[in-house]
Amino acid sequence: MSATASKVKSARSRPKGRGRGKAVSAKAKQMGKRETKLPKKNRPAKKLTSKETLPDAGGHFGVYGGMYVPETLMTPLLELEQAYRVARGDAGFQKELADLLKGYAGRPTGLYYAERLTKHVGGAKIYLKREDTLHTGAHKINNVLGQALLARRMGKKRVIAETGAGQHGTATAAVAAKFGLECVIYMGQEDMRRQALNVYRMRLMGAEVRGVEAGQKTLKEAVNEAMRDWVTNVRSTHYILGTAYGAHPYPMMVRDFHRVIGREARAQILAAEGRLPDELVACVGGGSNAIGLFFEFLEDAKVKITGVEAGGRGILPGEHAARFAGGRLGVLQGCKTFLLQNADGQILGTHSVSAGLDYAAVGPEHAYYREAGRIGFAYATDAEVLEAFQLLCRTEGIIPALESAHAVAHAVKRAAKLKREQIVLVSLSGRGDKDVQEVARVLGGEAGK
Repeated sequence: MSATASKVKSARSRPKGRGRGKAVSAKAKQMGKRETKLPKKNRPAKKLTSKETLPDAGGHFGVYGGMYVPETLMTPLLELEQAYRVARGDAGFQKELADLLKGYAGRPTGLYYAERLTKHVGGAKIYLKREDTLHTGAHKINNVLGQALLARRMGKKRVIAETGAGQHGTATAAVAAKFGLECVIYMGQEDMRRQALNVYRMRLMGAEVRGVEAGQKTLKEAVNEAMRDWVTNVRSTHYILGTAYGAHPYPMMVRDFHRVIGREARAQILAAEGRLPDELVACVGGGSNAIGLFFEFLEDAKVKITGVEAGGRGILPGEHAARFAGGRLGVLQGCKTFLLQNADGQILGTHSVSAGLDYAAVGPEHAYYREAGRIGFAYATDAEVLEAFQLLCRTEGIIPALESAHAVAHAVKRAAKLKREQIVLVSLSGRGDKDVQEVARVLGGEAGK
């Protein structure tokens, strides 16, 4: 679906307020401050809306979110919302999901004290929430299992998905194989090149992987093609959207399926340290692993929360995917949020060394909590990410996904500024086997030196 077509609205999708906001940082310098700030007129209200009441009935997080889709998709979205709300209150559904998360996906994941990394940094203790140890290699399977159960509950025999880094596609292919569902994965040709291992894994598990040649040949274009497929085959097909983005109920639903990350992390850090962490850090593309971790800590005012976007080659047009550093309010692929666009509303190109963060928009719940002042956002450049990738390999023997390495890069900088008794908890959202070949290509003979 084109950016223009995605702006078609239903009556439910029209939140109060202005349709377009001003750029947060219209002339952000390439290596400027890493934590973006709001203009005075948009500074947060003093009281935060209860997290359990969001989104509202129309799928809005304040002015963000909503259902900006063609009329063809309104009925399946409303059906999906109803099915999800019923399932959420169904003890049988929740038990089956919990059993699958434990027996198939491998939950709970560990909370690991990165002792050698901590000593190397010389500051706060660094803990890693090990989502990388899950079956298929990332947090994505939490959401895929939940949505696949919903698809089966709704009588759908075919599932589709978009993927950038290939982790969501891999999880979808695996779960489709387990449930006996027809599976089609859309992936940009550029992402297929740099994530060739995951393409092969998806095909091994019986999925059809369709390359997308349009535009930049990355994640945005893959979402467009998946939405076109869904419009055409809506009666037989469920779209397993892979992040906390898109039209309602996806941001809510995906968040809820990932809340297990934060629930586990909260209990684990209390068991290990007897208190909550001082800071939480997670990478943010659409933001599913991040909101899954952050949600359980939103009401703990003393816990600083930071999402880390892709700074790419620097904050210049087409060179990054840091929506809060160089974006503005707009509508793309189903919802209103911060996105990278020009003054005419045309979507800008993006760049990141990580395929999973190379996306022009951010999840609406993240935009809401940033405006409310509860979640801060920073960015890490490609160079910093590659350094963090190698650092974690050398100090802990853990190969992180390049997406997760964004969080590691920021966490290392923060930990160095904190006291030794303080704690930084990082979402290690995925493992980096998929990225080794691309890192070797980018670094050449310099890897490991």
